[in-house]
Amino acid sequence: MGRLTTHVLDTALGKPARGLKIDLWHRGDAPVLLSSHVTNADGRVDAPILEGDRFEIGEFELQFHAGDYLKDTGQDLPKPLFLDVIPIRFGIAEPDGHYHVPLLLSPFGYSTYRGS
Repeated sequence: MGRLTTHVLDTALGKPARGLKIDLWHRGDAPVLLSSHVTNADGRVDAPILEGDRFEIGEFELQFHAGDYLKDTGQDLPKPLFLDVIPIRFGIAEPDGHYHVPLLLSPFGYSTYRGS
């Protein structure tokens, strides 16, 4: 059975990003919000973000609410923030695959990839 997971690491502080809100959208003719999550102390969501009958071939978007998280870290940040909501659009082509979409985050940049 396929599933979608994520992991957020704060590269500026060198630790997992705890308390970061993540929204999952299905991108189709009209975007549909499928679920919302908050990362735990390990920077992960407690269960797969998407699995079972809802895990299907299609286009999706994870929205990482980085701005709110960054403000809560107490770092010296510019106003307005350089990064706020980070959208990552991706496609699911393997209905039985494991799609892991990690986010490496700092106040001025981020990176992502398909992990394992």
